Amino acid sequence: TLVFPAQKIYFETMRRIKKISRQIAKELNISGPFNIQFLAKNNEIKVIECNLRASRSFPFVSKVIKHNFIDTATRVMLGASYNKPDGTVFDLDHIGVKSSQFSYSRLQKFDPILGVDMASTGEVGCIGDDFNEAILKSMLSVGYRIPGKGILISSGEVKSKVDLLEACKLLHAKGYDLYASHGTQQFLTDNGVAATDVNWPDEGGEHNIQEMITHNKFDLIINIPKEVTRRELTHGYIIRRTAG
Repeated sequence: TLVFPAQKIYFETMRRIKKISRQIAKELNISGPFNIQFLAKNNEIKVIECNLRASRSFPFVSKVIKHNFIDTATRVMLGASYNKPDGTVFDLDHIGVKSSQFSYSRLQKFDPILGVDMASTGEVGCIGDDFNEAILKSMLSVGYRIPGKGILISSGEVKSKVDLLEACKLLHAKGYDLYASHGTQQFLTDNGVAATDVNWPDEGGEHNIQEMITHNKFDLIINIPKEVTRRELTHGYIIRRTAG
């Protein structure tokens, strides 16, 4: 998912990204469009890959910023005159969000888990007056639905549980019925959020996660992988695969 212009990024991170991009362009003598994928955490920047071509983000950014970068790039490559965009082009009264479309259900045994590798089969870009409007439009456009009933939460490590707590409180306040795996249910209960405990796929019982997913008891499933034991890895895979 791409948010443009970026809404939450450190100034120092942006400065370093610009510096690295200039260095790569100079070293490779690039004159046309190119695509760099970065990993950034706590102002530490790593380059995943650099492609000497335009990406699918190229026309999307042109549309959001209202500047034809394809025309500009072509003129640069041909040595023709061009109008260089200045910093004011980023002073926008709207936000663009490009959400990914996945087709996990068509790929047998594939684990629908997100990572740095490209896994999407398409994308939809939308524009909104603010981030919330833009991302909601975009996610609805690729097939997500606003949940109307139960929500299943399996939040993995303690840090993930803490990070999700405020969102869970909000969902509970909005009237959603929350269901959670054992550890997550205990954490939510301890922090004042009511949630129904559900059983792992190999435990059986009335509230068996796999059975409940199969019978469409949940409109939304939040599953964060927890790589601790083989059993937990297997449970996570079954949940994601059944939901997909």
